[in-house]
Amino acid sequence: MKVFIDTNILISAAKNPNGKPFLSFCKAVTYPNNGIICEQNIDEIRRIFIQKFPSQIHLLENFLKDTLPFLKVVSIPIDKFHEEDKIRDLADRPILRAAFSAGAEIFITGDKDFLEADIKAFKIMTVNEFLNMK
Repeated sequence: MKVFIDTNILISAAKNPNGKPFLSFCKAVTYPNNGIICEQNIDEIRRIFIQKFPSQIHLLENFLKDTLPFLKVVSIPIDKFHEEDKIRDLADRPILRAAFSAGAEIFITGDKDFLEADIKAFKIMTVNEFLNMK
């Protein structure tokens, strides 16, 4: 399955390699799954680490160095995704658009805006839901 990984999952995975977000990341990039992120995810994770966790930027850089080879990084299409108006945060809409354009079947996130949006194009689920999925 094509699994799109949201920024908040990436941040948690980078900060704690023993937590469930990291386990979900590992599952997303392990056969038969294919992990997907977009360019905006990388920009956001760097910006957030610089703002909130500047003393831990080395964790992020090591995480990216070790994990990017296992991810498909997609660009964000210009054309609007038909369901993106269901997302309140305008800054999150391009991420949803990238997931749709990449053919994601699952989108893992901890963001309630995505989880409550009733998107039909793919399954949006929490880390726990994804880890418990067979």
